[in-house]
Amino acid sequence: METSTEPVRFDTKIAVLLRDDLQIWQRLNMTAFLVSGISTAAPEVIGDPYADADDTTYLPMFRQPVLVFVGSKELLTTAHKRAVDRNLPLSVFTSDLFRTNNDRANRAAVKAVGRDHLDLVGMAVYGPRNAVDKVLKGAQMHP
Repeated sequence: METSTEPVRFDTKIAVLLRDDLQIWQRLNMTAFLVSGISTAAPEVIGDPYADADDTTYLPMFRQPVLVFVGSKELLTTAHKRAVDRNLPLSVFTSDLFRTNNDRANRAAVKAVGRDHLDLVGMAVYGPRNAVDKVLKGAQMHP
């Protein structure tokens, strides 16, 4: 059991960037989908399982905060390019995915469009703090 009261500072960052012209339900839904990709690419970000005082067990979650940002369509395109150029683990959500209803159709929708022509509405990125900060330069924290 951890007893330290010292704040934990992580060397890495998990961040989500969402386009600023989306409806709230779209932002919430997309955030959940996007961060699920990070957990598979970087299993070290998953903490230990939880248990309450009655020993009911709960699934583990990320061991560190997920920061959510918003930005324009242009900023999202720029951030995507920066993340790809830095070879950081990255998940994407395109506008087409709001019109599909299953994983196979989602993958086909992304596969049908070249990287530089994706109509990005969201992305999640994981990596060293400084690298992620550079990717997200110009983005604002989600209100």
